[in-house]
Amino acid sequence: MSTTTDPAPPADPALSPAPPPVPWWTRGDTNAFFGLGFNILVNVLTLTGLMIAVVQIPAGDVLGTVLPALGVALILGNLYYTFLARRLAKRERRTDVTALPYGPSVPHMFIVVFVVMLPVYLTTNDAMQAWEAGLAWAFMIGVIVMIGAFVGPYVRKLTPRAAMLGTLAGISITFIAMRPAAQMWEVAWIGLPVLAIILIGFFTDVRLPGNIPVGLAALLVGTAIGWIGGYMSVPDLEQAVSDIAVGIPDQRFDMLFSGLGDLAPLLGTAIPLGVYNFTEAMSNVESAAAAGDNYNLRSVLLADGAGACVGAAFGSPFPPAVYIGHPGWKDAGGRAGYSLASGVVIGVLCFVGLFGVLEALLPVPAIVPILLYIGLLIGAQAFQAVPRIHAIAVVAAILPNLAEWGRGMIDNALSAAGTTAAEVGAEALGNAGLVYDGLKTLGEGAVLVGLVLGTIVTFILDKKFHFAAIACAVGAVLSFIGLIHAPEVSWAAAPEVALGYLFFGLVCIAYWFLPNARTPRTFDEADVVAGH
Repeated sequence: MSTTTDPAPPADPALSPAPPPVPWWTRGDTNAFFGLGFNILVNVLTLTGLMIAVVQIPAGDVLGTVLPALGVALILGNLYYTFLARRLAKRERRTDVTALPYGPSVPHMFIVVFVVMLPVYLTTNDAMQAWEAGLAWAFMIGVIVMIGAFVGPYVRKLTPRAAMLGTLAGISITFIAMRPAAQMWEVAWIGLPVLAIILIGFFTDVRLPGNIPVGLAALLVGTAIGWIGGYMSVPDLEQAVSDIAVGIPDQRFDMLFSGLGDLAPLLGTAIPLGVYNFTEAMSNVESAAAAGDNYNLRSVLLADGAGACVGAAFGSPFPPAVYIGHPGWKDAGGRAGYSLASGVVIGVLCFVGLFGVLEALLPVPAIVPILLYIGLLIGAQAFQAVPRIHAIAVVAAILPNLAEWGRGMIDNALSAAGTTAAEVGAEALGNAGLVYDGLKTLGEGAVLVGLVLGTIVTFILDKKFHFAAIACAVGAVLSFIGLIHAPEVSWAAAPEVALGYLFFGLVCIAYWFLPNARTPRTFDEADVVAGH
């Protein structure tokens, strides 16, 4: 005889415990605010100097138009990401959700200046025309990212976590951490004490007296050492104070439309960089998910694309984007409030023209250790959040960005010497131990290359050789049209590399037919460092 049990009646919503209130501010938000705020501050100071010194745009236009335009995008973007964080916290009934960090994209700062605007300026000797080209380029980046919002979620589902986090680690270690590390050791007596405070404060449970925020303490100590040691200059500060000028955001549709009138030359970099933006955002969202906060990728990409378009319409050629570093700010205790506070404070500084004062007041070696902290954390996460065997794929995904960084260092050194790699010649560089052409080919489209290589290696490690072959075919197509391994988008851009990927895929297919290739790999607890 069998018995049945009636299902329990549904719980009365009125009797369910109320979700915990989501605080607007926590002590950890203070830590994260000083970290992210000074991260964005360094980047805005950098792009300000690039616009004035490299493209020769008058300081009045940079401080009065470009920075206020960037300020609009930063306030709106960080307000949106604060809203997303609070909504996620309420939906999942948690109080530990951390907002995604948002600010001007660091790689794009240098690309729009040196690859887009500077060539126009050198050709025309017209800084305004160069500025217009930058606005058109940034607008196109935004459009491409918004288009990517509709394909990015599917790419994220198909791409292994090791490939995405490994690519992110490559960017973080090279382009985020290496320059700050060099700037710190250049003035080690300022930078190293600041780094010590950050590492102890963020990576241990030791608290400062009175719960003083780690980021604030680090900045105050570094600034004090810099001024007492004579590193900073009072006359420079006085001059900066005298140059303060308030800038009101104002639309620049005329300049944007003028730049869009000659769009064709810009597409060669806008298309791959737009793809870069949405693939990097995809990796950043995956990084946040690995840290426990699962955001909707489409919402993130639409916001990033819209931010670039809005900024360009107001006069900023610098596309903003979700930053690398969410796990770092989460580990520092940041929740939802730090993001909005960072956007508002930096936005207001952009409006009132205080960046010159801050540059003269705060020593760079006292600010940049926070970037090194982010580089260390993201690099570590790539290995901690995947099965142990996938660490090999993480390293494979790091290599393209390492190659791109190394090639950039070579190019910059040769440029400082008044020459180029082409003038020196591959043979001479090879005799000096530099495989320049190989680095250049590997590093072109480094973000996409990292995703492709990391995916191929992950599938091989999992003995999914047919999927590895498909990833090889994708690499072949991307190489052939120039999105990876080529300096520009064109037909048959890198045919030899495309052929190499096809041969790689054929090898994978051949292995797939071997008798013991169908036994799936399994992971035990010893193989897995964190959940996959």
